[in-house]
Amino acid sequence: MSYQHKDQQGNLIDLPSGKVLCIGQNYQDHIAEMNSKTAPEALFFIKPNTAVVDINQPFPIPHHLGAVHNETELAVLIKAPLTKVTADQVLDAVWGYGLALDLTLREQQKKLKELGRPWEIAKGFDGACPVSAFVAADELGDAQQLQFSLKVNGELRQQGDTRLMIRSVTQIISEMSQFFTLLPGDLVLTGTPAGVGPLNTGDQLELALANKLHIKTSVR
Repeated sequence: MSYQHKDQQGNLIDLPSGKVLCIGQNYQDHIAEMNSKTAPEALFFIKPNTAVVDINQPFPIPHHLGAVHNETELAVLIKAPLTKVTADQVLDAVWGYGLALDLTLREQQKKLKELGRPWEIAKGFDGACPVSAFVAADELGDAQQLQFSLKVNGELRQQGDTRLMIRSVTQIISEMSQFFTLLPGDLVLTGTPAGVGPLNTGDQLELALANKLHIKTSVR
């Protein structure tokens, strides 16, 4: 069954499944663990809508392509078009917030980086973006005051705090909109904190966003 956006009660949200716009290197601790350097320019990339799947269903990973790493991120669901907007214009176009896994073929990404090539193969493969239900923006409150986490087989692997973002949610989306028009149904992934690592078949995952979302799923 194809993916459709849902709210936390399981109701369908009347928005299409669009593209996924992502920012890399938006938490200093993740930059450090990847031995990367902080750059003044934002690092943007896009996943196609064929990457998006429902995180509540057990999801497969392409082991034959190498190690697949988790990257847990706050996801933003867009409800109105955004083109070349300022940061203070962004929130009126946000439907709500959820969690997503930016699944990454780490070995493929490393090779592509070394060759100076784009990352689409490592980031945009089918099923590369398991996404949760969404909490309406007015129910969640300030997006820059949120904690989120990932446990793998009962052990805490990632702990995120949006106060520690290098670029805020509104800054990210405003900057993206200078280059790409965001459309209703598009998703924005806002970067991952430290704690990325490989996933394996049979892993049991628990994700939480503040006190609003608690998700249990597995890798198959």
